[in-house]
Amino acid sequence: MNTTLPLTTITFPEIHLQPRDAHKLRGYFGTLFRAHSPLLHNHYEDGTYRQQYPLVQYKVLEGVPTLVGLGEGAGLLVQLFLHIRELELEGRRYPVLAKHIAHGPAAIGPSDALHRYRFATRWMPLNQENYREYQQLDPAGRRAQLTRILTNNVLALLKAADAYAPAMPRLLLHLALGEPVITQFKNQPMLGFGGEFVANVALPDGLGLGKSVARGFGAVALVEG
Repeated sequence: MNTTLPLTTITFPEIHLQPRDAHKLRGYFGTLFRAHSPLLHNHYEDGTYRQQYPLVQYKVLEGVPTLVGLGEGAGLLVQLFLHIRELELEGRRYPVLAKHIAHGPAAIGPSDALHRYRFATRWMPLNQENYREYQQLDPAGRRAQLTRILTNNVLALLKAADAYAPAMPRLLLHLALGEPVITQFKNQPMLGFGGEFVANVALPDGLGLGKSVARGFGAVALVEG
């Protein structure tokens, strides 16, 4: 059964950025509204890192700066919306002449139907450890490994949304990825993947899966179903 949570999406349609600029959005808003909530920058007041799935995420989708909040993060973005008057990224100021907000309930959780999603931004599934394993596998082994990782990514999101239960139906997932590309992450080369997947789960548009979703990676978009 699906869980319904509030989802807020804020876009700045007259500002054009590159996908690699998403981390700059996170840095700007995390600093600007630092006193409001650790959800904005995923660090507590003592400097320790918040390990849970990020409930506020920063993305550049089709060139448009985008903020996505789920659950508590959704309410937080609604509170801050009117206070956003400009963006300042690496010393460059962008006046906010137009901004849009969408806020409402979003279904998330197991589904009786299959849904097809595409990665709107590169999915980064591999860390240093499983990258070494990936290199040693044949194509079938790599596909199986990436399917396991994406399954775990989806389950991590469901757990963060309180939409997971041990008795829930088995997650069915089929991947159709393109060739990996080298993506720079914190000045380190990482493998990023584009493509699609089909799964028996409802996922809200814009939320991320995999590594560094707060910085815009792994954003999903519903294709059909």
